[in-house]
Amino acid sequence: MTIKVIIVDDQAMVRAGFAALLAAQSDIDVVGEAPDGREGVRVSRRTHPDVVLMDVRMPEMDGLAAARQLLDPPRGVTHRPKVLMLTTFDVDDYVYEALRAGASGFLLKDAPPADLISAVRVVAAGEALLAPSVTRRLIADFARQRPAPRRGGPALLRGQLTPRETEVLELIARGLSNQEIAESLVLAEQTVKTHIGRVLAKLGLRDRAQAVIFAYESGLVTPGAQ
Repeated sequence: MTIKVIIVDDQAMVRAGFAALLAAQSDIDVVGEAPDGREGVRVSRRTHPDVVLMDVRMPEMDGLAAARQLLDPPRGVTHRPKVLMLTTFDVDDYVYEALRAGASGFLLKDAPPADLISAVRVVAAGEALLAPSVTRRLIADFARQRPAPRRGGPALLRGQLTPRETEVLELIARGLSNQEIAESLVLAEQTVKTHIGRVLAKLGLRDRAQAVIFAYESGLVTPGAQ
């Protein structure tokens, strides 16, 4: 099945480069592009892409505002694409807010071509793209700046999740990959995936990205703690 993608970035060279790279893949079809968030929303409404590559900083409407419109559309609009934010470290705070809004992850704009192709496929398949090494730095840094955790958060989790599921959620939030979680808990990787699916279902979360945010905001994980 072909993955339909649109590219939203205010730099024409970036759009052209990404489009050429993705269009060369037999399973990816670039169906549109836009120079700002407002136009990106319009193109998305018209073309119904599976994945939107969304730059963070753009004129007219930035990527965060555009992502919110795509992921929480007005009544009557049923299409909700997966949104993959394109970023650099100097705009990480926007990425944090985008993840809270429901974006499926982020990708550094200077990532290798193979990473971009893989990211599109991962997000299209319904997975969240959170590089473990970046997750540890990114989420913990911003969680320090957020309001105090929800009152009774960890206790409430104990009422919803099994002890094993709580362990898995904590390790996700600490930036471990499925393989690393499996090794840490001495489980099969498929078992870890099953636990993650149950955690998402029980907590009403869309994907791994939202699970990371939830774990910090609930107080299950304390920023900076090991």
